[in-house]
Amino acid sequence: MQLGELQRYLDTLLNVAAMKDYCPNGLQVEGRPEVTRIICGVTASQALLDAAVARDADAVLVHHGYFWRGEDARVVGLRKRRLGTLLAHDISLFAYHLPLDAHPDLGNNAQLARRMGWTTSGTFGEQSLGLIGEVPQVVSADEIAGQLGRVLGREPLRVGDGARPVRRVAWCTGAAQSMFESAIAAGCDVFVSGEISEPTVHLARESGVPYIAAGHHATERYGVQALGEHLARQFGLECPFVDVENPV
Repeated sequence: MQLGELQRYLDTLLNVAAMKDYCPNGLQVEGRPEVTRIICGVTASQALLDAAVARDADAVLVHHGYFWRGEDARVVGLRKRRLGTLLAHDISLFAYHLPLDAHPDLGNNAQLARRMGWTTSGTFGEQSLGLIGEVPQVVSADEIAGQLGRVLGREPLRVGDGARPVRRVAWCTGAAQSMFESAIAAGCDVFVSGEISEPTVHLARESGVPYIAAGHHATERYGVQALGEHLARQFGLECPFVDVENPV
C-alpha cells in the first residue's frame, strides 16, 4: 500500500479534521513510500521503535506520538535518538491521539466498553470525548473495579464509596481525571479513567461518586489494536501489536 494512500485513509477514517488536539495527528515522520508491515503500539517509545527495526517494519502506528504542544522543540537527547532511529531505517510514524480515543467503533473508549460489556447511551465532556452508559446488571463500584482488574490485567485504584450500587458508568481512557466533574453532572454512579490526581480523591469522597483509575496504558491498549486489525482485514497489511509494559 502506498504511504500517501494509507495516510489519507486513516485521516478520513478517524475524522482527524474534526478534532482539536494538542499534537499533530496522522503522519508525523515520513518513511519509505510503500507500506506492507506496520508495528502497532500505545506509545512511540524507543523500545517500540527498536521492535519495529527488528521486525523490518515499514511504519509504526501509535496512540501517543511526538511533538506535543509546550514541549521543547529541539531535536536533542531522547528525541534525537527516537527520530534518528526512524529516519535511519526509513520507517514512518503515524500517531492518532484524541481521534483514536473518540472513534465510535475502533476508539479506546468504545473498545474498553466492549470488553467490559457496557452499553453506551451518551457522551459528555469537551468534544464529547467521554462516554456514559449502563452496566449489564447492578453491581457495586468495588465489583466494577474487580472486573476492570481481571479484564485489563492490572489492579485499579478505587477512591470513594466502593459499596455504591452502579447502574450508570461514565468512562474516558487515559488521563481524563479533569472530566470527573462533567461525568458527575452527566449522572453517573462511577467514573472510570486511567490516571488519578490528588484533587480527584476529595471530589470522589465529597460527591459520593467513586472514581476508578484503571491505568493509562492499560485502558489505551485496545484502540490501536483494533485499528491495526481493521487495516489487516481491509488491505491485507501485517499489523502486529507490540505491548511495551508500562505500570502507569
